[in-house]
Amino acid sequence: MAAAPPDGQEKVIAAAQHIVKSLASSKNAAADMIRILSGFDNRLSLMSDLFPPPPGAAAAAGGPILEADEGTSQGDGEDEPDPDDDAAARAEEEWDAAAEVIERWESPSAGDRTVFGSREDAEEILAAAACLAGAPGPRAEAALQAAMARLEDEFRHMLIRGASPLAAEDLQASLLRRLSLTVPSFNSSAVDLDCPSFANHAGEGGDEPGGRNSVSDDEISPYLIAPDTVGALRDIADVMLRAGYAPELCQVYGEVRRDTLRECLAVLGVDKMSLEEVQRVEWGVLDGKMKKWIQALKVVVRGLLAEERRICCQILASDPSTEEECFTEAAKECVLQLLNFGDAIAIGKRSSEKLFRILGMYEALAEVLPELEGLFSGEAKNFIKEEAEGILVRLGDAVRDTIAEFASAIQGETSRRPLPGGEIHPLTRYVMNYVRLLADYNASLNQLLEYWDADLNMGDNPNMTPLGHCVLMLITHLQSKIDEKSRLYEDEALQNIFLMNNLLYIVQKVKDSELKTLLGDNWIRKRRGQIRQYSTGYLRSSWTRVLACLRDDGLPQTMGSSSALKNALKDRFKNFNLAFEELYRTQTSWRVVDPQLREELKISISEKVLPAYRSFVGRFRGQLEGGRGSARYIKYNPEDLENQVSDFFEGKKPNA
Repeated sequence: MAAAPPDGQEKVIAAAQHIVKSLASSKNAAADMIRILSGFDNRLSLMSDLFPPPPGAAAAAGGPILEADEGTSQGDGEDEPDPDDDAAARAEEEWDAAAEVIERWESPSAGDRTVFGSREDAEEILAAAACLAGAPGPRAEAALQAAMARLEDEFRHMLIRGASPLAAEDLQASLLRRLSLTVPSFNSSAVDLDCPSFANHAGEGGDEPGGRNSVSDDEISPYLIAPDTVGALRDIADVMLRAGYAPELCQVYGEVRRDTLRECLAVLGVDKMSLEEVQRVEWGVLDGKMKKWIQALKVVVRGLLAEERRICCQILASDPSTEEECFTEAAKECVLQLLNFGDAIAIGKRSSEKLFRILGMYEALAEVLPELEGLFSGEAKNFIKEEAEGILVRLGDAVRDTIAEFASAIQGETSRRPLPGGEIHPLTRYVMNYVRLLADYNASLNQLLEYWDADLNMGDNPNMTPLGHCVLMLITHLQSKIDEKSRLYEDEALQNIFLMNNLLYIVQKVKDSELKTLLGDNWIRKRRGQIRQYSTGYLRSSWTRVLACLRDDGLPQTMGSSSALKNALKDRFKNFNLAFEELYRTQTSWRVVDPQLREELKISISEKVLPAYRSFVGRFRGQLEGGRGSARYIKYNPEDLENQVSDFFEGKKPNA
């Protein structure tokens, strides 16, 4: 009799004895239970006092004989063959055969031979390992551990070997178009060592038609892992899972696939950076990194991770909970690396040039967030969702803060040097191009700015959208700044040219873009009215003195001294010539940028000056003709003046 078990085992053994005794009337049930208990711990099979002796043994010892089961002969005193004993014997033979296969592979004579070097070898060791799952006895346990260690190594090796080198164009051009790597194909359903346990394994795989993870080789896209490799990995995983080695399997899968996804991010240009590193990067470099992040996020979520999820599902088809754990271990770090960069940008220093990249990041994350959440489940899903939504909020805050910063920058622009010729100010070009780009993010900005308490005039349109109010605020700040800068010009006429150039540029940018929808036709009409006012102001300030020379006011009456009239006319023509020539000298160097506005101004000048000059010359030419030096005073005919006017506002250099 075996020694008494330790105190810690007394209750367990007592319960086991009770179960066995209660099943003593059923020979089959007792044999099954004995086999089950032995499978939990092979030490139980060595304890002779645990199980009641068979009937013959009890009689020989003088003990009570159990009543024979129905159908058992009692007349001749001889036991008939027990079918359960035969089944147990066959099982032990199969376990021994399977252990021998494993031991042969572990022996020094096997050398460096690769298990999956051939189909036959792979089928042999997979079947042997499957057969040993749950088998009792020290030999079976040792063989199973050796088999699991070898399969774990092979699983790791195949995961690494099955992934081809990545190229950025592969990932970006077709969402993970991958090079196919051919490896031997193994079909678990063909593996059989006439082992009952492995026969069950083969029937429970993920290849049954209509099953949860039914998949054919044709359906496995050669993106992340070659199709044949996926099938072999699935065979290994099925055996390891049946043997209770799910933790080891998850560890290997998570480590290898995590490294692969990290390499994919590097190929896509997404580097792992801390908050401090992001803040130290100069804008030119950071701009490129933000652009690559936007592109990579969609590729990763819709391509890489979606494919990783599908392949993980195929490899671990027999155990959904392990599949979930493996995918989470593989993908979580990749997702967090992307999210951490987005968070670093969101909480980083505000500057106007970052706005559109931040908007792009916001829209990309908002767009893929439902798909990203759908890849995970349980606690991992909740964690990823919470992190991503928090970053979205912070990116939205960054957008609003950056717009406010931009508005302040417009108001605080302090350049004091007037532009030569009254041309369009760089501030006007920058702000309008900036504002025009805002319209490309109409939907997002209307959402982000809906409750933004911005200090602006709502304008004439009560139905203006939040983005419309924002644009109106920025353009209003710009107009105020342009009005301020116009006063840097001493010449009032040039002030008006400057205002016309800049306001017309603003109007054209609005009219030719989605800004027109945001601000409305009425806003455009009012600004065109302002441009006409500036045009009138220009004509008045430039040409009033010239036209005054061509009026009759102040001339001596013809009935008086003719010499007095001639002298007055000489002064008038002389003053006209000097004034016109001064305007020609200065205003041909001024530049009206818009060709249509430039021609309209020239026409306005001609319509005011030429008729007055033609009339004045026609009425008083006779007073000066024939006199000495008359050509000095009537220097121009109307056609000459018209040709001179055509040179105005062309931006010619003086004396050119």
